[in-house]
This record gives sequence, structure tokens and C-alpha cells, in this order.
Amino acid sequence: MKSNTLRVALIGSTGYTALEVARLLLVHPQAELTVATSRADEGKPLSEIHPSLAGRCEIALQPFDPDAIAKQADVAMCCLPHGASAQSVKELADAGLRVIDFSADFRLSSVELYEHWYGVTHPWPERVGNVVYGMPEFFADQIATADVVANPGCYPTSAIMPLAPLVKAGLIQTTDIIVDSKSGVSGAGRSPKLGTLYCEANEQIAAYSVASHRHGPEMQDLIQRISGSEVEVLFTPHLTPMDRGILSTIYVRPTDAAGSTPEAIAEKLMATLRQTYLGEPFIHVVDHLPSTKHVATTNHVQMTVRVSGTSNRPGRAILVCAIDNLTKGASGAAVQNMNVMFGMNQSSGLSG
Repeated sequence: MKSNTLRVALIGSTGYTALEVARLLLVHPQAELTVATSRADEGKPLSEIHPSLAGRCEIALQPFDPDAIAKQADVAMCCLPHGASAQSVKELADAGLRVIDFSADFRLSSVELYEHWYGVTHPWPERVGNVVYGMPEFFADQIATADVVANPGCYPTSAIMPLAPLVKAGLIQTTDIIVDSKSGVSGAGRSPKLGTLYCEANEQIAAYSVASHRHGPEMQDLIQRISGSEVEVLFTPHLTPMDRGILSTIYVRPTDAAGSTPEAIAEKLMATLRQTYLGEPFIHVVDHLPSTKHVATTNHVQMTVRVSGTSNRPGRAILVCAIDNLTKGASGAAVQNMNVMFGMNQSSGLSG
């Protein structure tokens, strides 16, 4: 390892997001995975848990010891589930590490909102609402100096990206926002569950957590933070028989400020999105309809706008956004945040 290489610790190494972090760090020119932990598989090489890493990443899994980890790493990526993550993040931060947390434990703006939706008592309540949300497109300056970064949720990324700029610009109504999202099975994690078994998930598409999914409040909370306007978001997720990817189709009503014909509204909304993301390396406002194949295994986002109705009576605007749930929706976003935190090019290790 070169003396100036950023050392990365992976906390909770058995899931898909951990594998994706390891995969991305293998090609990162300025960072290297130096620590990986697992309570259940201590002593095993990481490649035994993730065979695709065989011959490329053979570090042995360690127990969780924040002080020992702090001697071997500069930043920790915490891939633990909500509820379990916050205490580990606190201990890592207390040991002097900068931390990127993959769970929802620090994403929301209030303890009350978190405990209502996640049903657990938060172990570090004083930091809730005081941790920067890990979306460099909006919060890069805060991320650059943060000790803890809350990595965004996958579904929220696909909704916040197209919605927040349009709400902020006053171009869409804030009380009638419908987000309809389809996700690959990897979004449910690697632990066996009945609904994600092959015979259950293959050859079908199914809605789940209707009117009760925890990512709905995250979408609403972050759009409000970015735009300064209160919004109401109705979110419905669907499980689709593919490995990875999210496609969100979002239905909104334009305001009078957006224009008076479908063509004018579409042009205004597209121009606003393009101006918002001008110079952002991963956000692409496109004329074609995005699909999950267009962004698979990358940190890129594609989005577009269509508007229904006639020239005399415009209807809804339809925003379509595609991301890879494991990359821009999780591990790629974490690497992008890490790059910002340590003054590197946002695209380092993510150029594919």
C-alpha cells in the first residue's frame, strides 16, 4: 500500500452493499480496503463470504473493535442494519474515524420521526438531525467536513433527484406527488426471506409496504430540506424479478409557473433539471426514456420528463428516473461521499 492511500474499513461485510464497496475499492486509484469486520464470520477471508472476490481481496474478517479499527483505517463504511448501526457509528466516531453510515439511523431530521417509523429507541439521539445527508449534488460543502455522513436510501435517491429541484423552483404542486417505484431483488438484502426466494419472486411483480414503507418519509423529509417547502409524497414500491436497479415513475401536477401547454411545461421542467445538475458527473437529464439497463452497475442517474394532456388542457407531468440500487443507491454513493470527504475527485473509482 502506498503511504498516501486512504485506508477504508468495512463494518458488516456479508451483504450485497459490502460486496459492492469491496468491488469499487479494488479499482479506486487512491483508496484501499484495509479492514473488514463480521461478528458471525470472524477469521474467514472476505473472499469466502463473497466468492467473486477470490484472488482479489483475501483480507481476514475481524471482530468489531473501534480502537483497533482506528489504527488501521481512516474512514469506516458501516453496512449494518438500522437500529444496530447507530451505536457502532458512535463508537467508531468516538475512536477518531470518519464514518459513512448505510443505515437509516441518521437520515431523518428528528428523533420522533425516526422512532415512529423504525420502532426502536435511538442510541445517539443528539446527532439525529445533525448528520449531513450524503447527496453531494446538494450537500457537498457539509460532506467535505463531516465526521459522520448518512448515506441516502436507494428509493429516496431515485425520487429526490428529479423532485427536489422542481419543488424548489415552484414548478410543481407540493400536495399531489405520487412516486411509483420498481426495484430489483437485491434491494431486500442478502438474508433469506420468503418473498425473495426464486420461486416467489420470479415471473411476477408485486407491490409491498403500501402506504407504510419507511423510505416515503425520507423522500418527504429530504425534499423539504432541499427545497424549503413542505410536501406530501405518496410512495408505493414494487419488487421485480431482476437482480438490481430501480425505476421510479413520478406523477406530479405542474404549477402555472411551469407553462400553459404540455410542450412548454416539459421544456421548462427539463431545463430546470439540466441547470440544477450542470457539471454534476453522475446526473444525466436525457431525452429518451431511462431504463435500469442504462445505468446498471454504475453510479449514474438518468432522468427525463413527459407531460400529458392537450395544448388547451395540460395534465400531469411524469418524471422517470433510473438508478442502480446497489451503486448510486448505496455503495457507489458511499464512495462518492468518501471522495468528497477526503478532497478527491468525485468520480474516483466510479468512472465505469
